Amino acid sequence: MNLCLIVTYFLLFRKNANAAMLSNYEVFKLLTDLKEQRKDSGKSKQQNLNTITFETLKYLSKTPCSRQTPEIVKEFLTTMMPHKLTKAEKLQLLNHRPQTAVEIQLMVEESEERLSEEQIEELIHTVADVLPGDPEQENAAPAEAEIDEAVEQS
Repeated sequence: MNLCLIVTYFLLFRKNANAAMLSNYEVFKLLTDLKEQRKDSGKSKQQNLNTITFETLKYLSKTPCSRQTPEIVKEFLTTMMPHKLTKAEKLQLLNHRPQTAVEIQLMVEESEERLSEEQIEELIHTVADVLPGDPEQENAAPAEAEIDEAVEQS
């Protein structure tokens, strides 16, 4: 996935020298738009870039960022304001959608000193409430439910 970030930074720095860190959603949107522009122009000279774009989009389309919108990102950042997290920490939470206190501790520097257990639980609930879930997990859930139902009926 580091390749994704390298490519994205390369693409954005070509367009905007003042670009900063990007969320997975922003990378997904940028590459989707880039793919559409190249499709519309009919030019496909840069095979390496096409491959990187394809592989990155393939990966990101299976993550929650593929279901995010600018409105969801804005709502998430607004709800994070009272927590006094750094931009990088908010980005980590947005990209990785943590579901446990351990994951929060890995993403928020010195979380034991900065956040109470209640605040960590609040972060977990906010992430779950505001950000869309993982499409692969949600697709797997109905299949698991069908298996459980079949086992109960037999």
